[in-house]
Amino acid sequence: MVGRVTEEMAEERAGSRFAHAWRALRHRNFKLFVSGQSLSLIGTWMTRLATSWLVYRLTGSALLLGVVGFSGQILTFLLAPFAGVWVERMNRRKLLVWTQTLAGLQSLTLAVLTLLRIIHISDIIVLAALQGLINAFDMPGRQAFLIQMVDDKQDLGNAIAINSSIVNLARLIGPALAGLVIAWVGEGYCFLIDGISYGAVILSLLMMRVRPSGVVRPATSMLVQMKEGWSYVSTFKPIRTILLLFALSSLMGMPFMVLLPVFAGGVLHGGAHTLGFLTGASGVGALVSAISLAVRKSVRGLTTMIQIASAMFGAGLILFGLSHVLWLSLLLLTVVGFGMMQGMAASNTVIQTLVPEDKRARVMSYYTMAFVGMAPFGSLIAGALAHHFGAPHTLIFTGSMCVLGSIWFTAQLPGVRKVMRPIYVEMGILAGTEEAELENRAGV
Repeated sequence: MVGRVTEEMAEERAGSRFAHAWRALRHRNFKLFVSGQSLSLIGTWMTRLATSWLVYRLTGSALLLGVVGFSGQILTFLLAPFAGVWVERMNRRKLLVWTQTLAGLQSLTLAVLTLLRIIHISDIIVLAALQGLINAFDMPGRQAFLIQMVDDKQDLGNAIAINSSIVNLARLIGPALAGLVIAWVGEGYCFLIDGISYGAVILSLLMMRVRPSGVVRPATSMLVQMKEGWSYVSTFKPIRTILLLFALSSLMGMPFMVLLPVFAGGVLHGGAHTLGFLTGASGVGALVSAISLAVRKSVRGLTTMIQIASAMFGAGLILFGLSHVLWLSLLLLTVVGFGMMQGMAASNTVIQTLVPEDKRARVMSYYTMAFVGMAPFGSLIAGALAHHFGAPHTLIFTGSMCVLGSIWFTAQLPGVRKVMRPIYVEMGILAGTEEAELENRAGV
């Protein structure tokens, strides 16, 4: 009898833990968003893989893979600060409806050109640049809109982790489907599926009932707002330090995705299906990371996770660059994916927890610059290095830079935690009595 009661209590505790891990889904708007995004993101990852394979098939050039990556992200880098100010002056839901509609049209255009067999590398570069332009407004708008979808700021970290989970579940499913579709009917149908899938997220946005944000629209000029945003980001040490590490990881580490077709075809001697396996393996690691973040009850300890994740990301890249065996490469890419997602989601959560609402879109525009904006330069660097020294040596070098970044961040952590601690106490994340203890343990 006692054993039965104990078993029932254990099941109840397990159930409560599971419910806690998905608590952000109790918000209707966020639940709608997740349902729409889940479908749309599968199409997005199909397009990413199909674009890389199409460029490699047409040109066989690692350098041109880098050029396409650069063109797809440089406008995001250049326009992100302006976009952040613009987002704060707009209805964020309407903005996202427009950006998702334009992104769908971009994918459909790519599909038509590919299916008619008139696609050229210059067309891919132009359409990639258009997607970068759309992302410059979509990404800060999406990040700033998140708080309006979950209502309760205490659920924000969980919402970010759930969003990361569906991104990486799609990253697991999308490339695998893309590999099959490419082998069966070609890249054009991947773009067609992606274009149609945008309808799901557009419908979810239109079905939402969104309360006004409550933020008073500024009367100052956009230039003044941009200066205010830059001043805040550059002088507030926790956000500045996290963004600098994130920018380094994006510059040096993230472009490994650009070189995966080279590893799939040239190093591992496979085809589009091999590229799908490699992309999916990194997605498995990233998905595990996102789930581990979803079950966390607090943002406490995330700065330590950022530190560890950067080192894991870099070390995984170095070892992947040394591998010439498929099973080992797949295993190492799960480590890479875990470290990449852990650093990305933890950074996002800490920043969104610290930033005041009236500066949220502007700060997240700099997050977009660090995440997407640095990647085009990294794509060019990775493509050029791989062209001259080979893809394996390139990842050994870029992974080493990520490890050095982790060491630098470790040296900055005491100062970062000192600034964060009173803010966390004021927000109720830390109790005031814990302050002295955490001063010694450095556990913020």
